[in-house]
Amino acid sequence: MLSSGILVFLITITPTLATNPTTTTNPSLQPRISIISIPPISIPPITLKPISIPTITPISLALHLPTPTCIQTITPDANGYVPPGTCHALYKYYPSFAAAVVFSILFGALTLLHISQATIHQKPFCWVIIMAGLWETGSFITRALSTRAQQESGLALTSELLVLLAPLWINASDYMLLGRMVHFFLPARSLFGIRAPVLALCFVALDIVSFVIQLVGGAMGGTGAPPEQIRTGVHIYMGGIGLQEFFIVVFLALAVRFHVQMLGVEKRGELLGTGKRRWRWLLVALYASLALISLRIFFRLIEFSAGTDSSNPLPYHEIYFYAFDAVPMLLALATMNIVHPGRFLVGPDSELPKMSWRRKKAVKGREMEEFDDEKEFREDVVKGREKGEYDDEKEFREDVVKGRRVGEFDDEKEFLGGVV
Repeated sequence: MLSSGILVFLITITPTLATNPTTTTNPSLQPRISIISIPPISIPPITLKPISIPTITPISLALHLPTPTCIQTITPDANGYVPPGTCHALYKYYPSFAAAVVFSILFGALTLLHISQATIHQKPFCWVIIMAGLWETGSFITRALSTRAQQESGLALTSELLVLLAPLWINASDYMLLGRMVHFFLPARSLFGIRAPVLALCFVALDIVSFVIQLVGGAMGGTGAPPEQIRTGVHIYMGGIGLQEFFIVVFLALAVRFHVQMLGVEKRGELLGTGKRRWRWLLVALYASLALISLRIFFRLIEFSAGTDSSNPLPYHEIYFYAFDAVPMLLALATMNIVHPGRFLVGPDSELPKMSWRRKKAVKGREMEEFDDEKEFREDVVKGREKGEYDDEKEFREDVVKGRRVGEFDDEKEFLGGVV
């Protein structure tokens, strides 16, 4: 308890008058001092809460690198090779530089031939199989470089990803080829009621899905990754190629259906005088390409599913890789060089139709009744025909027939005039 006494000194000034009333003088002031005593004041104590100041950790400028998973105790040879299972071993065998160079040259030559054939025959869709050749060539070029720098994981990973994904380009090329064969050879231009452009587009989209899955798995399980990550990546990649093979089986059923229908068309003589009688060559090439891709898929499934220890000889001998992966893809490319689609798909029906904006507008207008009468509709269709927006007479007639069915022609005469 704090207490204090305060004394206040007050000075009081009182005037004193002169004793002589007759005499006027200035009054004299005489000060009088009074002392006032103030009782002590009690001030209650104030308690302050303790303040906690956090400990400031100084910022560290040191670079924290991950702890290495292994310590290399074996000195690599001149090409960077170390025995399988040791630290920084990228290969389970001693890779051959000569074999990689030879396949680089072979794939490069076939790719250049595909580029020249696509240019000569003016087949834009052949860019897909050209991409397959470029990826295979790039894979073996980087593989050749990697055999001379076997401690560089980037080269090995790039080579592995390219060789794992390149067959998907060949697969997509097969899908696009069958779509054009259906449009070119079959009078109905459809399989199971599916139009040729839709057929090709659907399977290419499925191929892209498989591509993405395999890319994720291949990147995760690439050379130099931790063992657990490699295991996960391998499982994802196996799921991707399994899905790819499933799509191939479904696609093969469509190819067989095309085969059966073509036999019927040929038996009825519908191909006589059309110049479209060499469909067997393309179909056999398509079957061969699908078989080679499937062989390669089965090899990869067996290789990855059997494990990576010494009980599975596939990863430990390079000859298996070349025999069941490189050679089948080389033969698939060569098959399409020998039986090039540009030699058999010739003429205006050799490419899938592209619906122009005018034709799309006309079809949409019919559905939404945007045409006031049949004359306006006919004029729009005829304009499309004059501008080459219909590939042939059949498509034009189909468009007009649809117009008749929705009541856009009053009588037979007008309908026939629209066809003519």
